[in-house]
Amino acid sequence: MSLATLAALILRRGAASSSSPLRALTRRALHSSGPAPLARLLPAAPSSAAHWTAARRFSASQSPASSSKGSADENLRRVIESEIECVVQSEESTADKAIDLPDDFPFEIIDNAGDQSITLKREFAGETIKAAVYTNFDTEEELNEDDENDNDEESFKPAIQMVVTVQKAEGPILEFDCNFNDDELAIENFRMLNRDNPDAEHMYEGPPFSVLDESLQKGLHRYLEVRGIKQSLHDWLYEYMMHKDEKEYVVWLKNMKEFIGN
Repeated sequence: MSLATLAALILRRGAASSSSPLRALTRRALHSSGPAPLARLLPAAPSSAAHWTAARRFSASQSPASSSKGSADENLRRVIESEIECVVQSEESTADKAIDLPDDFPFEIIDNAGDQSITLKREFAGETIKAAVYTNFDTEEELNEDDENDNDEESFKPAIQMVVTVQKAEGPILEFDCNFNDDELAIENFRMLNRDNPDAEHMYEGPPFSVLDESLQKGLHRYLEVRGIKQSLHDWLYEYMMHKDEKEYVVWLKNMKEFIGN
């Protein structure tokens, strides 16, 4: 990717700076390299003053005088600085805001800087429950074609996905692939893994969850609920993951600026 292309992507991202979740989704739609890109490219939000300032700088860089490596690098560095300033200013009122935990939240939160996911962990009646939580910016929730408000931010929420494992002192490991939305916690897949070799090939993992008997499906949903994995976590997870994405993005920009400047 050329420096001009990278700068253009950053500028386009800056145009969506008026709303944090919408802005994050637009960025992911532009930069995602996932195997199944489903996210709809959102229309840009009204441009901010910071965005137009960065745009003027970028436009000026297209003159013949900017053809040298030094001037191209300096131009990109200025564009990155403008983007950092834009993001920080839009987030300064919430950057230090603590995200309150839900009532009776039973999990330890493992949130490593630089990771795209977080892990929820707890001990429960001799079991270790872990839930790796991902924000899937490549997934587009089904939208109502008749919805007149096509720019409604709530229509463009990325999916919250979760891989849950339940492990006892002995025996196999249960693993659930789950997908959150506003209305439900859906179990997409369920399998039993070999404890000593969870990545073993050709192991019978059971039938697809969707073909299981309805009473068995309900029983597995209830099994997760009593262990703390339930739909009511959705709103908190969404807020937490959007906040994390913004922090990771600023760090990523600063690392890029440092690299370009060296």
